[in-house]
Amino acid sequence: GRRLRQPGGLALDLSGIAKGHAADVLADLLAAQGVADALVEVGGELVGCGVQPSGEPWWVDLEAPPGTGVAPLRVALHGLAIATSGDYVRGPHTIDPRTGVPATGGVTAASVIADRAILADTWASALIVLGGDAPAFAEREGIAARLVTRDGEVLTPALIAMLHD
Repeated sequence: GRRLRQPGGLALDLSGIAKGHAADVLADLLAAQGVADALVEVGGELVGCGVQPSGEPWWVDLEAPPGTGVAPLRVALHGLAIATSGDYVRGPHTIDPRTGVPATGGVTAASVIADRAILADTWASALIVLGGDAPAFAEREGIAARLVTRDGEVLTPALIAMLHD
């Protein structure tokens, strides 16, 4: 019997995590149908299951935002998901809940690799909001992330470990 009234002038946009969730749901549906090998992509959020027909893993290139001098980074998605959040395509649009305005803390792009796309998607958005505090936070929480700033990039220890495996 509880109700919520929206008087207007307010919008709720779940796209910050919806694409990751949708990618997970699609990957799970494919797996339930017996599809063991697939690369699922929803709005740039990806889930890699199994391998390509060639036996190679699903290779994904993380683009380099223009003007940062950062090179693309190639990662293998084998039972993993990746999501990227950033301001270099649509401008600052991730709202910092502490201020109510778009985050402009210096992280141009945050890419996160995780077991599930919804986790990668959520962490990528959170790291954009954290800005300059993102590298220390990601390291402390063991998040595998690539953070691109206007001055270069930071690869977290968890991501470096994945790249060396």
